[in-house]
Amino acid sequence: MKDIDISPQDQPPADNSEPRGGAIAEEVIDFAVDAAQRAGRITLQWYQQRSLSVSAKSDGTPVTEADYAAERLLRSEISAAYPDDSVWGEEEGVSAGRTGRSWVIDPIDGTKAFVQGVPLYATLLALVDGQGPAVGVICLPALDECVWAGRGRGAYWNGVPCRVSEHAGLDGAYVCTSGLSYWPEPALERVRAAGARVRTWGDAYGYALVATGRAEAMVDPECFDWDVAAMPVIMAEAGGRFSNTSGSPEWRSGSAAASNGLLHDDLLACLR
Repeated sequence: MKDIDISPQDQPPADNSEPRGGAIAEEVIDFAVDAAQRAGRITLQWYQQRSLSVSAKSDGTPVTEADYAAERLLRSEISAAYPDDSVWGEEEGVSAGRTGRSWVIDPIDGTKAFVQGVPLYATLLALVDGQGPAVGVICLPALDECVWAGRGRGAYWNGVPCRVSEHAGLDGAYVCTSGLSYWPEPALERVRAAGARVRTWGDAYGYALVATGRAEAMVDPECFDWDVAAMPVIMAEAGGRFSNTSGSPEWRSGSAAASNGLLHDDLLACLR
């Protein structure tokens, strides 16, 4: 997992990983959803455009002008609405705050898909406060879908309450992932042997499928913090479960597993 060179007080809290505590204010959720959707719409200006400029970051991953434009819009909106909150973005690092609340931005989750003109990329926005994950938004602009949740306020898919599936057990379950090359081969073999249907409907789209009951699980054996900051509260409010692949609810640990909860332990047993 790639680290960002920032001081501990500027980072999202690491020891309050499970959504808990009091319900987050509705106005904060509304702000996050609106901001993420508008940032997502900005990316459509470059989507499937041959003139799209793509460059490589120091870690070799691609970045585009659309990534920068979406992140800058989100930073501007957060700065105007909540100027004392810290902001932690994939492309432009950290803007320190003093409230103990941190906004985490992934302007385009699935940049490789975006560059290829595949519609499964997402704009992600999360809020983490002193009580843990508080708000999560998965905006899928090319699909015109948005999944979001606020702590104590439920989970929603395009404005309609959503829930995870009720499928129990790995046999016949749809397990999504961002790519099979990230998996330890024994773990993949165990999941397949249990009867799961492994599909590479990955990145944030896989988590959206789980939260809306269209898939049973999503696994990222390797991920960055900003890839999954939005997911714990979304999964909890949709009735599912989020952890890393070792079973800890800590989202800043370099791996992630989300499920409908009913098969989570069975999934983790295969992954360990």
